[in-house]
Amino acid sequence: MPRPLARVLTLLELLQSGGIRTVPELADRLAVDERTVRRYAQQLVDLDVPVESVRGRYGGYRLAPGYRMPPLMLSDDEALAVLLGLVAARRSGLTTATDTASETAAAKIRRVLPERLRRRLDAVLASLAFADPPGRAGAAPEPAVLLPVADAVHHHRPVSIRYTAGDGRRSERTLHPYGVVAHSGRWYVTAADLSAGEDRTFRLDRITSARILPGSFEPPAGIDPAERVLTALATVPYRHEVTLRVQGTNAQVHPRLPVGIALVTELPSPAGAGPGTEAWCRVELRVERLDWLPAVLSSMDRPFVIERPQELRGLVEAFAERLADSARRNPG
Repeated sequence: MPRPLARVLTLLELLQSGGIRTVPELADRLAVDERTVRRYAQQLVDLDVPVESVRGRYGGYRLAPGYRMPPLMLSDDEALAVLLGLVAARRSGLTTATDTASETAAAKIRRVLPERLRRRLDAVLASLAFADPPGRAGAAPEPAVLLPVADAVHHHRPVSIRYTAGDGRRSERTLHPYGVVAHSGRWYVTAADLSAGEDRTFRLDRITSARILPGSFEPPAGIDPAERVLTALATVPYRHEVTLRVQGTNAQVHPRLPVGIALVTELPSPAGAGPGTEAWCRVELRVERLDWLPAVLSSMDRPFVIERPQELRGLVEAFAERLADSARRNPG
């Protein structure tokens, strides 16, 4: 694209952001003199773009209020942010009408995107899973990382990454990525780490670069990337390992516990148990602190047995005593 035309389009993009742009500001952003800015503005007027000249000390140029530009000019980063925002909106419990609007908006954006970018964004959406309840998607990672990783997931291609671990150690790894997962405001890729010879989960915000490699791989059958990420997070070593038995089925117990830190296993019924016998589950948690667990256990409103640690028993007893003291207090 000839540089003068590119600058005219850049001027249009600046004016689309809203408000009045002064001539000196535009000249600085376009790296031209003020006379050239005026010439570019006139070229937009000649193309029937309603550019208005505003006089006065703080005058400059703006687009006519209410005018909608027919072309959609989005950078790769902007297009990715808009489409991921629309996907998150459909998960946030909005009304049916708003859901319909988000779907039609996403379709319109995809229709006017270049084929190259549309294919890459489709790969992101096809490879993406959410491990959170609706309404918690978190900010999207850098497109320079997300786009190649998602493309590698979608087309079953190996990818090379540069990764910085939580302790600051840096490494280069080759992955066979299975899926991209958003959970608790963070984004992860679950993959076979060929460098370590095992399946691993990596935070995308810790990947500084990603490059698709030649070749292809066949992912394991029936793989669930979201479940893999939750299991990986729940088994990370922490200060305290907690084991409980809770009365109820998996479906009754699991939703009442924090997502991503609890492993719930339904226990087999004891020998000779009748058909009306209540089910029990074993719950395993790995946590840095115990002080918040008594309130969680209380909110479950189900019988439970603490297997370990002993320290948790004392915290639950103290919590129950505080509740009892509060219940005994007179309102006066």
